[in-house]
Amino acid sequence: MSIKIPDFSKANILVIGDIMLDRYWYGDTSRISPESPVPVVNVADAEDRAGGAANVAINIASLGAQVTLCGITGDDPEADRLTSILKTNNVTCVFERRNHQTTITKLRVISRNQQLIRLDFEKDFSLTSPLNLEQTALSFSDYDALVLSDYNKGTLAQVEKIIAKANAEKLAIIVDPKGSDFSKYKGATLLTPNQSEFEAIVGKVVNDQDLVLKAENLKRDLDLVALLVTRSEKGMALVESEKPPYFQPTQAREISDVTGAGDTVIATLAATYACSKDFVLASKLANQAAGIVVSKLGTATTSTQELERSFALEYAPEQGVVDEKQLLALIENAKSLNETVVMTNGCFDILHPGHVAYLKEAASLGDRLIIAVNSDESVKRLKGDARPINPASHRMEMLASLNGVDWVVEFTEDTPQRIIAECLPDVLVKGGDYQANEIAGYQEVTTNGGKVQILQFKDGYSTTNIINKIKA
Repeated sequence: MSIKIPDFSKANILVIGDIMLDRYWYGDTSRISPESPVPVVNVADAEDRAGGAANVAINIASLGAQVTLCGITGDDPEADRLTSILKTNNVTCVFERRNHQTTITKLRVISRNQQLIRLDFEKDFSLTSPLNLEQTALSFSDYDALVLSDYNKGTLAQVEKIIAKANAEKLAIIVDPKGSDFSKYKGATLLTPNQSEFEAIVGKVVNDQDLVLKAENLKRDLDLVALLVTRSEKGMALVESEKPPYFQPTQAREISDVTGAGDTVIATLAATYACSKDFVLASKLANQAAGIVVSKLGTATTSTQELERSFALEYAPEQGVVDEKQLLALIENAKSLNETVVMTNGCFDILHPGHVAYLKEAASLGDRLIIAVNSDESVKRLKGDARPINPASHRMEMLASLNGVDWVVEFTEDTPQRIIAECLPDVLVKGGDYQANEIAGYQEVTTNGGKVQILQFKDGYSTTNIINKIKA
């Protein structure tokens, strides 16, 4: 199974919502304060990131989509800093800057990858009036989807007017809701409440069947196309009009920080739906993206490359025949575990004891053995029209069945130089009478710090001799 990642560059998305600046102070702590039983942090570094709706916008931009962010800030250095961060990340900013307010700022103190405390600066952000959409001069017809990122800070106090304007332009409206009254979001396309937010509206959910029933009722009452309930360790549940409910488990990862995971979910949902009009695909990608960002510290983003690697690894077999994307993800995972990766290549047209002995010796040089196998077309070019005897699919299955062989992959070129350069094994192995520097991939592997090793074939075995003997 494989997932096709959309071309996000074709999507143009508008994000409206509560904008914040996330500030991080990092430092070591080795003692307790004599003034109070709290740790003393010696601040050594600081970092600013976009938060709230601004983090949603950066998550969309990191996927390669075009994105515009609209919201309210103060007229202060924090707003300037946010603008700088967002522009650096290819986000177009349409801010309503108010000189009598202060930009919402959240300061987190981090020591040894653990958040010790969060300090919120927002007491002056008391909105007497919501976002004035007319003053922004935004044309909704320019966009493929609208994201409403509601943190209940007041920017979306008149969200009904925004939804009405978007519906007039037939714009898909994806909402991350807040509060105890979802009726204000009536007419949106999709809502993405978490389990507790959902239960605050519909009551306690006792099982999956009850969740679907309550979601169907809420969807009908609010005139939604779909409802996606995020359920923490239970994954996600998508209830969509005229389609069966879709449940998916969470992506098991080592969790570092869940900050901003909901922003990543709605950003990936919106970008995917804008390209595909497929909520199931959008929820799959959103689930995968959330699994990636929770393994990172603080508000974070993911990229299409990370999504591709993550899906490739999820659907890759533990051992056996793989495609190149799966192989690269498996190698990355193996190296993260400090496993030594060994790689060799060949046609392996008729498998014989010489091959088996050679591959057994190659496998002993590390923890993982990869075999790159010439495609049928490649073998024909190298050895003539009568070869190969066995098609690539058969040759690869035979090799994958051998003890010590982890992954088998096909390449189509006459030499394996390109695929070796992609894989960059720790040890590159070749059998025969070669000088190491003559071997395809030598330069790439050694430049990367790997080594090239020559092994001798077992005497008395040859595919050509076997074929000649059969002919005779």
